[in-house]
Amino acid sequence: KKRTKRFIRFQSDRFMRVPESWRRPKGIDCAVRRRFKGSGRLMANIGYGTNKKTRHMSSDGFVKFQVSNIADLELLLMNNDKYSAEIAHNVSTRNRKAIIERAAQLDVKVTNANARLRSEENE
Repeated sequence: KKRTKRFIRFQSDRFMRVPESWRRPKGIDCAVRRRFKGSGRLMANIGYGTNKKTRHMSSDGFVKFQVSNIADLELLLMNNDKYSAEIAHNVSTRNRKAIIERAAQLDVKVTNANARLRSEENE
């Protein structure tokens, strides 16, 4: 990938009211917009785009697919070499265990398999 760091919004470090999410500077005299050397920020543009074949791909070569129940997991049955399951944040611990169990049967990789799982002896 060409660039994995996010583009930070101009003057977001100076003012709390300006969030870090990228917005294009639009001022008529803005040095960042005119891309002057030493202006302190890189301008995001289309040239920083990633390769279409590797876009949204994690470093292990899988594309994440959000799963919130076992029926969603069944969709990955034929594509378990390309997609990995990621359990949604609002899934309960009991349902997580069932999803992880079924994923092992289907040979589907789960990226956050050990999230919110406590061992029985601690309880």
